[in-house]
Amino acid sequence: MTDPEFQKPSFDSLPLRKNGPRGNAWGLFGENDQLGMLNLLTPATTMAATKEIVHGVRVSTDWPLDKFQPPLFGRVAFKQEIRHMRPRTTNDDVLTFNTQASTQWDGFRHYGYQDQKLYFNGCRQDDIHQTTRNGIHAWVDNGGIVGRGVLLDYHSWAEAHGISHPAFASTSIPLADLLQVAESQNVTFGPGDILFVRSGYSNAFDAASPEETQALTMENVPPSIGVESCEETLRWIWDCGFAAVAGDMPAWEAWPCQDRRFWMHEWLLAGWGLPIGELFNLESLAVECAKKQKWSFFFSSVPLNVPGGVASPPNGVAIL
Repeated sequence: MTDPEFQKPSFDSLPLRKNGPRGNAWGLFGENDQLGMLNLLTPATTMAATKEIVHGVRVSTDWPLDKFQPPLFGRVAFKQEIRHMRPRTTNDDVLTFNTQASTQWDGFRHYGYQDQKLYFNGCRQDDIHQTTRNGIHAWVDNGGIVGRGVLLDYHSWAEAHGISHPAFASTSIPLADLLQVAESQNVTFGPGDILFVRSGYSNAFDAASPEETQALTMENVPPSIGVESCEETLRWIWDCGFAAVAGDMPAWEAWPCQDRRFWMHEWLLAGWGLPIGELFNLESLAVECAKKQKWSFFFSSVPLNVPGGVASPPNGVAIL
């Protein structure tokens, strides 16, 4: 949790640890910090976010755990085993699944700097196996990811402007377009906000034939639409002070990464400690936001409390 007097350094001052990887903000909240930009979620931002509740409409942002069968990137599929506790009229169920098989938060143990082989705040692979450092349990212990959410409905905006944006290709969404979406929706951003981008990926996936989705899930590196990986985008994310970013696409950034100098999985997860949400269900939320002409809301997410967890379903809900 940040001090009220906290002043974040400029983007141009990065990297903070000068002998560390590009763009890192290691040590910004202390050498032993495991929350990264989630420190920007404070009692004040939580109280301010409650003012977004105007209509009382609750919208889940999670797809079912078995939504993608088989899951993308060759991940283990969801399995449910129901156990009848005979002779009693009682059941248990045992779930087996990859925490990134459906809607997910990428945690700080998921993706490191590929060349330096380091995770957030200098965490090493041995630390991942031998300790719980940087686990998602730290997020839960801090009360989860709770604050003001803002949806940028790029998909609807692009369709309205006749802009082609193929979902199953490495289509980059430029910052200039996101800013135009924000202007058209009359939304502004503040420190600690949680940014959601609807790209149209979920919509395209549901419209595709079983043969198309099967072929997509069988690719080792399935291409997908996402936010453009570039310095301009990273500077904007830093300057806005987002606590987390999420979208309906598999990697949030266009995939595969189009410019490894600005690989957002490296910069955000390993560099800044900024959670990335992927494959979020933003369809119903987009409908409600458009209906009420309100694209900001109270958002709550409490991930699985797994010590040393790498990733987790969000268990997210938006309240307008």
